[in-house]
Amino acid sequence: MNGRDFRNALHSGKYVYGMMQVSRSPKFAESVSSLGMDYIFIDSEHIDIDRTTLAWMCHTYSAMGIAPIVRIPEPDPYQASTVIDGGADGVIFPYVESVEEVKALVGAVKYKPLKGQRLHNALDCKEELEPELKDYLEKANQSRSVIVNIESVPAMEALDDILAVPGLDAILIGPHDLSCSLGIPEKYTDPRFDAAVREILSKARKAGIGAGIHVHYDGDIAQEIAWCRETGANFVVHHSDFLSFTLAMRRDLAALKEGIEGRADRAEKGDLNI
Repeated sequence: MNGRDFRNALHSGKYVYGMMQVSRSPKFAESVSSLGMDYIFIDSEHIDIDRTTLAWMCHTYSAMGIAPIVRIPEPDPYQASTVIDGGADGVIFPYVESVEEVKALVGAVKYKPLKGQRLHNALDCKEELEPELKDYLEKANQSRSVIVNIESVPAMEALDDILAVPGLDAILIGPHDLSCSLGIPEKYTDPRFDAAVREILSKARKAGIGAGIHVHYDGDIAQEIAWCRETGANFVVHHSDFLSFTLAMRRDLAALKEGIEGRADRAEKGDLNI
């Protein structure tokens, strides 16, 4: 799936499947290519990835027909422009809570390379761009997606206005931060958390915006399926390479210890809260 197909799928309601990658090993891309993923979510917010490595990762996945989507460390338009220059098809912006932030982010991704006062005027509908320039910007940026993390109560309160910003392509719930903002840290089966997730996902899909939640904890996959089927959420972000490795090794080591030594040793559960 290329960037344009990915963006169109978000709006149409078509399901897109992927995972977060934190590994920088070139060998990992070969494994991902055999899984049938539509996109790869590369995290540079919590993981230290230099600009050159990130660009190589983006171009590698693009060449493999897997859309590279990058989360940057903060909702900063200039950082967004940097990862777009490096080959990202979409940008995920963490902890967004206001319309003003979303407008600036749309400007960085959808109006690139326009900057400064002319960009601000265009975003605020104070200036009509010349037809030639408008056509140029639309064609240049047609394959790029703007995705914002909704992960706080203030973001939920501003959600209707956020979803109305032209140029927004999807929202992605950050479950760990959202649960903390709700005052129920890591209680992902709590009815209050479930209600908040359903409200966010349903509103986004009704607005024609892609919607998803990054399930990065060891939870019941049935819950993840139910959220998608019952709210229309179509941006499926399941686990990460690190978490999948942890869960598989925890399971296998427990089985080995029990089978070899006859002891049912169980490791402590732990989440990768990114």
